Amino acid sequence: MSVKGIFKVIYAPQKAFKELAQNPKYIGIFVLLLLVVLANMAFIYIAISKEYVEETFPKIADKDVWTENKTLWTSELPDVVISENFDDFINGTVYGNRSIQFSAMNNSRMSMQLDNIGPVNCSEPNGFKSLFVRVKQTVPEANPENVTIYLFSASSSYFYCNFTQGFSGSTINQWNNLTIGLREGWSNSSLSANWGNITGLKMEFSWLTNSNVTLLVDGLFFRGIFKSLLETSGAEYFTAYPIYVFTQFVFNWLLLGAFVYLMSRGLGGKVSWKTISILVGYTLVALLVQALINVAAYAALPPLYYRLELIGGVGGESNAAYNELMNAAYPIPDIVSYAQIATRIWSVILCIFAVRAGTELSWGKSILVAAAGYMITILIVGILLGFVTLGF
Repeated sequence: MSVKGIFKVIYAPQKAFKELAQNPKYIGIFVLLLLVVLANMAFIYIAISKEYVEETFPKIADKDVWTENKTLWTSELPDVVISENFDDFINGTVYGNRSIQFSAMNNSRMSMQLDNIGPVNCSEPNGFKSLFVRVKQTVPEANPENVTIYLFSASSSYFYCNFTQGFSGSTINQWNNLTIGLREGWSNSSLSANWGNITGLKMEFSWLTNSNVTLLVDGLFFRGIFKSLLETSGAEYFTAYPIYVFTQFVFNWLLLGAFVYLMSRGLGGKVSWKTISILVGYTLVALLVQALINVAAYAALPPLYYRLELIGGVGGESNAAYNELMNAAYPIPDIVSYAQIATRIWSVILCIFAVRAGTELSWGKSILVAAAGYMITILIVGILLGFVTLGF
């Protein structure tokens, strides 16, 4: 009955708890614990295999290091002044606290070059697929007549792309997000140019007439590679998550059992620690059901892509990326949330049957003990320990 009771609690809880109270054994709790851990391992496997995080160069953890230090930049034009602008920059979690400003007087050209950045792999099939940069032109008031991007490779060879059309929609005196696709549409200076070995870049702007020129650059990244959490962090998840699930199960079992035992005794119930702890342990079958619901729900998810915009933390941009992600996941998060609410209610009902069978208290007192014990357990776990129980 101990092991079979796990499933009987699901479809005939009142009868199951009466039978378990007559012959309480811990073996069923240990089997239930194993099943909960295995079900949650299946859930985490499915979840992290569906979640793809964008990789960038520089890495997001290093932030936009290329646009935080003016000494990394040079210009082939002798009159260009390169400085760090602490007043006008992209405000986000990965964008630091400055931009790089390039200024020139009475000129029709602007050139900015970044060397020693790699090597960066932009080759097929596993290399970066795009170059992303934020540019702001304050003067002149006219868009440039020509914009060319260069990517340097081995020795003196390079790739180049005319991006004039892509820049034509940019707004003067506002930050513009530029995404330049790599490989397609680019030309090379020689056959020795290698997309798998990008070591520097240059941007050139030109106008029809001379004027004062000021351009700001921020948030420069190579991007376009997405890797699943299963690939990048699977070992960490499969090591830590079973411990997490095990700890939560044991803690909730012992804590809820202790509260039920103490309150039942205080209300005059005929209770033994072994019996009530085992019966309360079987109520945690709700964790198993919750995990199985999560497995089924997440199996229906499409691949989810966590883009730089989501992680970057730039105001409405981050919100838009989050909404896009939630729309792709809909209605799975809602299903999981509603299932968790239903599982919590069901947990209290199971606990009522367990208290009634193990203490011989009246139904009213059993409801009081079960509900109070459950709520106290949730509060302690949520507030004092600082984490939320798994489906509990």
